[in-house]
Amino acid sequence: MKSEAVNSILIRKYNQPVPRYTSYPTVPFWKDELDIEQWKEAFRNKFSEQNHINGISLYIHLPFCESLCTYCGCNKKITTNHKVEEEYIDVLEKEWAMYRKLMKQTPVIRELHLGGGTPTFFSPRNLQRLLKFILKSSILHPKHEFSIEGHPNNTTPEHLKTLYNNGFRRISYGVQDNDPEVQRIINRIQPFENVKAATENARSIGFTSINFDLIYGLPKQTLESIERTINKIIELKPDRIAFYSYAHVPWTSKAQRLFDESDLPGAEEKILLYLKGKELLMKNGYVDIGMDHFALPTDELYLAWKAGRLHRNFMGYTTQNSGLLLGLGVSSISDTGNAFAQNQKALHDYYTSINEGKFAIKRGYILTDEDIAFRKYILDICCKGETSFKEEHIPLLEQYTFPVLADLAKDGLIEWNRKGLSLTDQGHYFLRNICSAFDLYLHRSAPGKQIFSKAI
Repeated sequence: MKSEAVNSILIRKYNQPVPRYTSYPTVPFWKDELDIEQWKEAFRNKFSEQNHINGISLYIHLPFCESLCTYCGCNKKITTNHKVEEEYIDVLEKEWAMYRKLMKQTPVIRELHLGGGTPTFFSPRNLQRLLKFILKSSILHPKHEFSIEGHPNNTTPEHLKTLYNNGFRRISYGVQDNDPEVQRIINRIQPFENVKAATENARSIGFTSINFDLIYGLPKQTLESIERTINKIIELKPDRIAFYSYAHVPWTSKAQRLFDESDLPGAEEKILLYLKGKELLMKNGYVDIGMDHFALPTDELYLAWKAGRLHRNFMGYTTQNSGLLLGLGVSSISDTGNAFAQNQKALHDYYTSINEGKFAIKRGYILTDEDIAFRKYILDICCKGETSFKEEHIPLLEQYTFPVLADLAKDGLIEWNRKGLSLTDQGHYFLRNICSAFDLYLHRSAPGKQIFSKAI
């Protein structure tokens, strides 16, 4: 039997709802209330420990979009009123100042990412204002990496020059799909000429790594349309491609209720869309890093993966692991390694908290020793394709994990014994499922409503 046929059979078997493991424990298992003093202590301790060694990572959420993309499950605010930019930056500056008071030394910024929403909704002038405020009281790590999510329709050369002059060398464009009918249904009209111009502008200004986000499983997508999309994208040769499965979660994303579900590809067709996209990408020189990410062998993401330096957090895969991720802005998530904290999701609530001098944290989680240990197993599998078991965890592993590993091994996805496991070539495509074997929260939770999207 051909390997591709085997892959198809296994994809059908393992196409189950599982987390993407940008955190462990995953967000649905966090607490709705978090002791702020406990969080501040966790932050202060990790900052003191990591800042002078690795620096810190900073994520800033810029939530505004001019129009609603109906597939999108991100936290966003739809408006054409650009006066909101300055008020939002005012509040971000106050939040940053609050965290600066918890820092006993000048922060060393190793990683900075502007996400959204649409960060390029903000004018170059306002982006300059924000970055100047953050960076003027910080030190840049010698190996800093700055990145932004840009919209091909509104990312101007002025945006790119401003970002480049502030140290940005990576940009990710949300392309999703090139087909006009698909674009119409998801309300993201984006001519290929705009994608090409935005890409060429970034390269001419000096950006060294360009990522495109693509989605399979969108309404009205077909094998023919996905092939046309990817072939056009390959003409531009982005350094990285994130080829995401459309996560249909209308119970949390109201905009997705605007779809006629009969327009969505069925499970079998969606699998074929994935296989066709993967085939075309790999045929054109891209390497499957795992969990939807592909990269050219010249890109730093691939080099980090090969060297065992890859890390995974709320931004997906990253080449940096500072040990401390601070999230600023509405709905942003922070991670100290032993604690998570997420800001208020509603803009009004976020503004109110910060303007009253209070941290805007809504929910989070303080990790136990058990959580930290099993988080490491999951991160090792995501980023290195292997992990080693500690003797003190064997009773838990025997109870919850080993029976699942036995089944995964029968399907040729892993090789394992009581000391550890490693992924096979085929297992590399089923990272989410393999990680879920170590998810004690999933094992211990009672069956209930679906809270995660399917693996494919």
